[in-house]
Amino acid sequence: MHASSTFTVSDWTPAAPPDAVGGQPLPATAAPVGLAHMVKTFTGDLTGRAVTWFLGCRNEQTGEGSYAAMEVVDGVLGGRRGTFNIVHAASTHGSDRYDEHLAIVPGSGTDELAGLTGSGRVVIDDDGTHHLVLEYALD
Repeated sequence: MHASSTFTVSDWTPAAPPDAVGGQPLPATAAPVGLAHMVKTFTGDLTGRAVTWFLGCRNEQTGEGSYAAMEVVDGVLGGRRGTFNIVHAASTHGSDRYDEHLAIVPGSGTDELAGLTGSGRVVIDDDGTHHLVLEYALD
């Protein structure tokens, strides 16, 4: 099955990275790492919201970077209500996205979405509109 939804971010809350881990200071790179929590709202074939843990790094001079995210989605997909997790990551250079990975976490679906599996991608229009596109199956 195929689903396409538009999403907006209603909350972006940065979290301070630690100064040290295991008693050792964090090494500095040209692409500093940051952590944030965000809330997304979906409309379309998936309706609902997600809470996302977002970990990324970006070189401000070149615009290059990468991110990894874990989301908890609560909504209705294909007329079925439930919750599930999505894991996704990509590298970026300006507005270009590459090496993207997006998967529904196996075994994470609940209620009417139990048994949900699939993969997908994030598509960003020239005007900045964000879309989640999924190819999925339900047991």
